[in-house]
Amino acid sequence: MRMIALAGAGLLLTLAACGNETQAGGGSLSGNTYLSTSITEDGKPKQLAGNTRVKLDFIDDGRLNADAGCNSMQAPVSTSGGKITLKEPAAMTDMGCPDGRQQQDTWLSEFLQKKPTWKLSGDTLTVTADKTTIVLTDSDVVQPDAAIDGTKWTLNGVIDFDSVSHQDGADKAWITFNGDRVTGFTGCNELNGRIARAANTITFGELATTRRACAEAEGAMEKALVNGLKGKMTYEINSSDLTLKADNKGLTFIAAR
Repeated sequence: MRMIALAGAGLLLTLAACGNETQAGGGSLSGNTYLSTSITEDGKPKQLAGNTRVKLDFIDDGRLNADAGCNSMQAPVSTSGGKITLKEPAAMTDMGCPDGRQQQDTWLSEFLQKKPTWKLSGDTLTVTADKTTIVLTDSDVVQPDAAIDGTKWTLNGVIDFDSVSHQDGADKAWITFNGDRVTGFTGCNELNGRIARAANTITFGELATTRRACAEAEGAMEKALVNGLKGKMTYEINSSDLTLKADNKGLTFIAAR
């Protein structure tokens, strides 16, 4: 299990409280998330790894959360003067990702460090640095929030205070909500149980699983999933991402495509 250390998260939050200047470049970016629809380098289309996009999430407390399909990076940001300027070096998670996705992390990090210019026109954000241009569209247009019910949510990470752990093969584990029931697969055994919902919370009853013997890695993933779905938890859906949290513990999921 790889630990994703959000180093300096407390420092980032403190710096972010100083304010986010987002009234430039043709509108306000604060509170909006954008997904890439096209990328060009030296006038030629840039192809990303399969099923990945660049995501820029301008959090309304003055931080930018960005990713290119693998690790996420976060830093306090200014968008004044028509430029995206990271106020501090970005803290980045540390998952190992195949198919060139890790290289995309480096590419995006270097791009953001160049203080790219930005222009907002309606739902379209255009960001440019040197000879690279990324065109993005508001995530609500490109990828509306997935429905909590009926969606197959594949496990992505386990939250523990300021860190998130990720395990290879986690995408084999999944859950689905339907009314007052949750069903799923731990990566080894099937699971099911009852839930109660109110506003943005889900309260999990005891989960039942089948009794197939699991290999060590599968067993660890099953334990993380079953132990993570306990009691009253808040949930938040952002496009295709689901976060379930209780205090400083929780789980993250991605809607299966």
